Amino acid sequence: MNYFELFNIPISFDVDLSALPQTYQQLQRLTHPDRFASGSEQQKLVAIQKNAQVNDAYSVLKSPLARAEYLLSLRGIDLQHEQQTIKDTAFLMQQMEWREELSEISEQADPLRALESLEDEINQTIKSDLIKLRNFLESDLTVAEQSAADIIRQLKFSYKMLSEILLKEDILSDF
Repeated sequence: MNYFELFNIPISFDVDLSALPQTYQQLQRLTHPDRFASGSEQQKLVAIQKNAQVNDAYSVLKSPLARAEYLLSLRGIDLQHEQQTIKDTAFLMQQMEWREELSEISEQADPLRALESLEDEINQTIKSDLIKLRNFLESDLTVAEQSAADIIRQLKFSYKMLSEILLKEDILSDF
């Protein structure tokens, strides 16, 4: 059973995020190992496995990036353990510019404002990439699947940049 079936939702990039926690809580109640505390060892083991599956499914379905990666895995494209790099030279140049800007942020007159500006720029890129990703995932074409995989690789970098910005923000705010 895949995660979408487990949560009884259509297999799609678009998920009703407001309904997801409620379904998660219901599944948690049904599969929680404490419900099987007086059961056999086999029943306890199955409950632990089912509960872990519910937790994994919820984690994947609530995250657009993880959900997209999972959708591709359902189509036979596994990105989790790949070592392929991004080939889009424009995006590679953008990465270098962002990295350089982040490394020099402390030298700015107002580093926190500069960080906020960089964060806004990356968030806009993420928003745009998520729209492209949705469109590619709605297509049945093999070329669209590869394009979706490329967008996912780019999004991974963008989200990593956001986390680095937050770390830098924490460091700068401590002064």
